[in-house]
Amino acid sequence: MSTSPSSRTAPHEIWRGIRQTVQTDTFGGILLLAATVAALVLANSPAAPWYMGLRETSFGPEALHLHLTVAHWAADGLLAIFFFVVGLELKEEIVAGRLRSPRIAAVPVIGALGGVIVPALIFTAFTVTAPGDAVRGWAIPTATDIAFAIAVFAVVAKGLPPALRVFLLTLAVVDDLFAITIIATVYTDDLQPVWLAAAIVPLVLFGLAVRRGIRHWWVLMPLAIVTWALVHASGVHATIAGVLLAFTVPATVTPRARVQVGTDADGSPIHDAFTAHFADRFGPISTLVAIPVFAFFSAGVTVGGWDGLVSAFGDPVTLGILVGLVVGKPVGILLAVFLLTRVPSVRRTFELRWGDMLGVGLLAGIGFTVALLVGELSYGVGSLEDDHAKIGILSGSVIAAIVGGAVLAGRARRVRQTESASPSPGAS
Repeated sequence: MSTSPSSRTAPHEIWRGIRQTVQTDTFGGILLLAATVAALVLANSPAAPWYMGLRETSFGPEALHLHLTVAHWAADGLLAIFFFVVGLELKEEIVAGRLRSPRIAAVPVIGALGGVIVPALIFTAFTVTAPGDAVRGWAIPTATDIAFAIAVFAVVAKGLPPALRVFLLTLAVVDDLFAITIIATVYTDDLQPVWLAAAIVPLVLFGLAVRRGIRHWWVLMPLAIVTWALVHASGVHATIAGVLLAFTVPATVTPRARVQVGTDADGSPIHDAFTAHFADRFGPISTLVAIPVFAFFSAGVTVGGWDGLVSAFGDPVTLGILVGLVVGKPVGILLAVFLLTRVPSVRRTFELRWGDMLGVGLLAGIGFTVALLVGELSYGVGSLEDDHAKIGILSGSVIAAIVGGAVLAGRARRVRQTESASPSPGAS
């Protein structure tokens, strides 16, 4: 039986469907969760020696200090792709998006700032008298995981105002901006100015090429890799290179820097900025490869049974992170937004309900990808403090997801019940 041409699905249509699925909030969260569970199972099973050995396997050239373990390649290399995508989102929001208007951007920006300060203060209060360098991890509970938080929101918050998702997304993106700044300034111990200055050359060339409309991978990729390698050699965490490269990409449609993405109903070409083009290309790589691989090699912590859990939860590091994420995040966000909305001009434009805001504040306590990275930078991979930090991050994130998801699901259920009970406009 032959298949008519009209019933066949073209390869590009199949790929488009796959890419749309990959880019959904729910898919990214499920993949990240699967990688995390796999890491925890392996680290606490008879396969633990194999898992730990794989994580500590080193490879790469000695030049520019690039002979790294697999775990470091995941954290320093793959996460640079994630931060490149985050940087593109930040650039687009600042130049042409929600952060363009100071009045509109003020609420999530100030909320994000409160969500950074209060968890940091809580962690410091728990660890300031602890022995050693426990307080060094003060920035761990300050970050919100975009993929996890948006995935939970997509599942439970159907029917709630679209502006609520915009608030959460903007909050998480700005939150990552604060985290990036902290990583670049606080966790750079051995700065090598010569290498950092050398990184400016390929960075500028990358920016000039993109602004002239060049998008050939064989031109841009070598420049990006050299920039990353030089930033890594400078002592600044290499993920910052991803953000710097993203910020050179134009976020507005210009004659030279634009990409044709299709045609309209009249057959006229439709163009888009390079930020959207690169985010569309690298977003699936970040979702499918960078984030889950990093989670697989970073989330695997050997708990050590019941005694191990008791020991971990007796550590101020674990408790500071747990309380910082579950309590500090929502308190900091809600308090900052409440104080800001006392300003009359802001209060008039603020339309979200406080019950919905509570659910979003709780979801913001899902600190995972960046929190794990900051934990490793604070204490070193494989240290006891880092293992306890991971337990605090994982347990705090799970509690925040469950409680925040339950609050938003309950409010979404009430909205749907109210809408179903209301008579339709045409009913007599």
